[in-house]
Amino acid sequence: SVGHKEVLMTQLRKLTLEELERRNYSRATVQTYIDAIRRFAAHFHRSPDHLGPLEIREYQLHLYQRKLHPQTIRVHTAALRFFYRKVLHQRLSADDLPLPKLLRRQIPIVLSPDEVTRMIDATPNLRHRTILMTLYSTGMRRSELCHLRPEDIDKERMVVRIRQGKGGKDREVPLSPKLLEQLRTCYRSVKVRNGWMFPSLQARRPDQPITQKAVWHACREATRRAGITKAVHPHTLRHSFATHLFDSGAELPVIQTLLGHADPRDTMIYLHLATRKLREAPNPLEMLNLPSAQGREPVA
Repeated sequence: SVGHKEVLMTQLRKLTLEELERRNYSRATVQTYIDAIRRFAAHFHRSPDHLGPLEIREYQLHLYQRKLHPQTIRVHTAALRFFYRKVLHQRLSADDLPLPKLLRRQIPIVLSPDEVTRMIDATPNLRHRTILMTLYSTGMRRSELCHLRPEDIDKERMVVRIRQGKGGKDREVPLSPKLLEQLRTCYRSVKVRNGWMFPSLQARRPDQPITQKAVWHACREATRRAGITKAVHPHTLRHSFATHLFDSGAELPVIQTLLGHADPRDTMIYLHLATRKLREAPNPLEMLNLPSAQGREPVA
């Protein structure tokens, strides 16, 4: 019956949450895994404990057909691996639950300071403007912004506390006076205050924070209004934050701390994105003794 199925799904969700918490998975990973398992079950309209490797392979193909990034498919697969191995205790091999191979890491897109300005100025409302300013000013991840609380804004020490980031670690980043004023203005305008800096505006989620999808939508709408053709998403502002810091003279270890990177190799990518070092290197064309802006007449 439908009622029995709902009870079973609730029990499986509870078991999965307990298993994730027991292993101290981060809040963002917990939410991602729960959503992935729910979407998998919804695709087949069956409880996930009645599905198996054949359905997982079929589901992976479905995700590929949707043109999702291989990393996204890996995350979905990792969630299903966890569920079947750790929650249901099924002895499934790596061949039963294959992880898609990742392509060579691509250099991420970075906005110029002028493009960031255009995006922020193009935002249609105060809430969206504050979201973009917070992402760019702190370099925080989308999930971290969603779970930001008013008490995390420490105006006495002028820092923002980012709780339970990737890997379950807390960190602090400097609080810009300009951002502090923007956050104050935005928070005063909020009618529903449920303990989150950016509360959900949906009636069916009165106690919840803003969703990651809503943050993505705010970024996409601002990009469109600003007339920027780059493929911009919330993480682009994080990349831009780090790159602009390095261009301004910040050292990589400082940027690593601000971003919350456990591995310094993850921060090294900004060496390739920054233009400071590139500008310092002389261009060989500039060293040639050539007349300026001249050329031969075209052959008739």
